[in-house]
This record gives sequence, C-alpha cells and structure tokens, in this order.
Amino acid sequence: MKNWAGNLEYSSAEVHRPETVEELQQLVADATRIKALGSRHSFNKVADTDGTHILLDAFAQEISLNADKGTVKVGGGISYGALCRALEEQGYAIHNLASLPHISVAGAIQTGTHGSGVNNPSLAGAVVSLDVVRANGELVTITKDDDEFLASVVGLGALGIVTGLELAVRPSFRMRQRVLTDLPWDRTLANFEDIASSAYSVSFFTDYTGNAIPQVWFKALDSEPALPDLFNATAATVALHPLPGMSAENCTEQLDVVGKWLDRLPHFRHEFTPSNGEELQSEFILPIHHAPAALQAVRGLADKLAPLLFISEVRTIAADEYWLSPFYQQQSVALHFTWKPLQDDVEAVLPELEEALRPFGARPHWGKIFTPGLYDFAALYPRFEDFRALVQASDPTGKFRNGLLDSVLGLGAARAA
Repeated sequence: MKNWAGNLEYSSAEVHRPETVEELQQLVADATRIKALGSRHSFNKVADTDGTHILLDAFAQEISLNADKGTVKVGGGISYGALCRALEEQGYAIHNLASLPHISVAGAIQTGTHGSGVNNPSLAGAVVSLDVVRANGELVTITKDDDEFLASVVGLGALGIVTGLELAVRPSFRMRQRVLTDLPWDRTLANFEDIASSAYSVSFFTDYTGNAIPQVWFKALDSEPALPDLFNATAATVALHPLPGMSAENCTEQLDVVGKWLDRLPHFRHEFTPSNGEELQSEFILPIHHAPAALQAVRGLADKLAPLLFISEVRTIAADEYWLSPFYQQQSVALHFTWKPLQDDVEAVLPELEEALRPFGARPHWGKIFTPGLYDFAALYPRFEDFRALVQASDPTGKFRNGLLDSVLGLGAARAA
C-alpha cells in the first residue's frame, strides 16, 4: 500500500480489515508489530509498520448523538465529511475543520491536525473520551478524568489503536467567506495578530515572494460583524482557488454568501474527492508572537522555496494541554508548505528552512515531512519525558512503534518479546 500522496510505500507484511472490536483485540494481542491506518493522508512514516496494518473501514461507522450531554460518539475510521453531514442533519456541529473534510477522525486527532482561528483549538480540542485497544488486546475507555487522557489524545498511535471517540458538539451555525487579494507584506507583519483575529477563521496563502500576500481567506460567523477590507487589500469579485490559475469549482463558496458551517470551514467541498498524489506537505508550528519574525525569516528563503512550492498556508490555533500537541500551552501560528512532488529537492532544502525556524521554537506537524534529527523534542515539549515513559510502560515490546517513532522518542529499535 501507498499513502495518499504516493510518496511512500508502507512496509507492512499483511493488512487486516477487522469487522468488530473483538476481532481487532485478538489481532493486536497476537501481533508483534501492528499499526492502524486511517485515510493515509500522512506524508511520512508515522503510521508505518513492518508487521500488520489495520484498516478500520470495515467497522460499523457509529455516529451516536447525545444531545443532553452535548457530545457525539463516532467510530475512529469515520471521515470528517461523513460526520459533519450526520451532525448537520440533527442540527449540530463541531467547532472547526481542517482544509479537507476527507480525512479520518482518529488519524487526524492522533497527529494534531487543525483548522484555523486564534480562539479555535485543533480538532483534538473536541475530544471528551476515546476508546483504545492496548498492546495486550485490552479495550479501554480513557476520559478527561484519567491520568493518561492528555497523553493519549494526540498520541501518534504509540499508545494503542483508537477504535472510537466521543467529541463535544455545539448547535449548528452559519458562516460566510470572503477572500482578499494582495495584502501588503509590511502591513501584515506589523498587524499580524489583529488580522488573524478579525474573523472566526483566517488563512493566508503565499509563496513568500513579492511585496504582498496573494490571498487571505476570512471565514466569519453569520452573527459576527461584516468581514473587513484591510490595508488596501482588494476584495475578490469572483471565487478563487488557493493556487493561482486553478478553477474554484471545488472550493467552498465565497463572496460573502451565507451557508452552513460544514460548507464554509473547509477550503474544499465535501462532495469533491481530491486526487491522490501530486503534492507533498510540511508544517511547522510556533508561538503566535513569533509570527512576524518567523515569516520574515521564511521570506529570506523565498528564492529557494518558491520554485518547489505550490503554495504555503499560514493559520492560527488556540493553545491546548495535550502533551504531544504542537499547540501545547501556546497560542500558535502554523506555517504549512504544500510542495510540488519533488521529494529529493524538498528534502534537500527542508533542513535550511527548519534551521531558520529553530530560533522561534518551531514544532513540526507529526504527519508531515520533517527532519527528526534536527529537533530536541524534550526541549520543545515539557511533558515529553512523561510521554516517553508512558509509551515504554504501556507497550514495552514496541508493538505500536516504528522507525520514525523510535527516532522521535529517542528509543532503541523496538524489539518484540
């Protein structure tokens, strides 16, 4: 099997699609190496294994709303697109969405995937509890009252296979979306937090060249004030795709047309299935107060980056308390790079980009391309040593680990008993 982008081939010796949790428990108990795969929208080997891969798409995809409690229980393999449609039919929503609604709930949450908005936590911020199959095959439910909760939500699959989650919901809401073009860089850097805070969700799209940011997408609640016209930027009069020259047919509706939350929060429509491959992705997360200096540092590399970029998206995310979340105890800005499918060239320039962002405490997105050896993860994550100790205690033979996780955690090659 290959991942969504086609840039890596998984190492698994066999693949199973269990139809029940009990079947999965037995597979885990019997395995020496085992990992779950979701929508395969990772660009590195965080979900790889040389043993058994588990696909959860044969599970009954539970969506069970508890309106009195304000939560929904979902199967780990379900996509956000399917979840959002089911919630909207019952008059409910979740707080935020990533750019694509096609990713799986469990996989996105385990790797710290997010949307945008200074007051919006990542997708993991909605988790109330999660069901996990441990290395010995035991099924456990971990709630906010449990000591391991903050370690397990963004757990990189290192603590078990997530079979289900309970997520907080809110009443359905309506939004509108506006795109501004040619926002001057000098005004952006001088007023970054004000601009990023001017709507429920804000995304900047750039290749770091020139004197202006080509597009800024503002997603506002229908109840919020009118969306701004900022600093001589121009309001788009036709719908735009983030990539210049691309048709906006598959993008969510713009031009201040009010619509449902699930049809505005993603950049792309639910009914649009993105093609496989043809891009790579990296992302680096740092404290929001470093945004102007970090963006200026990246602009200094524009001549090297722009030829390899399709586009870069800059977003903001609220702080959380999950031990391995890139947003742990910091309101954050995320610099996302969508690269052309030129892996060797990207990997050649990536260390220079990572070094430029090092002074700002940049943390890499766990599911995207980065250089593990360049990071002192224990310095970046205050609870890192606690997480590592928990992994060793809960999975002493390394059943859920792989080469990338061993590299990140600073553990020797996993050896099965």
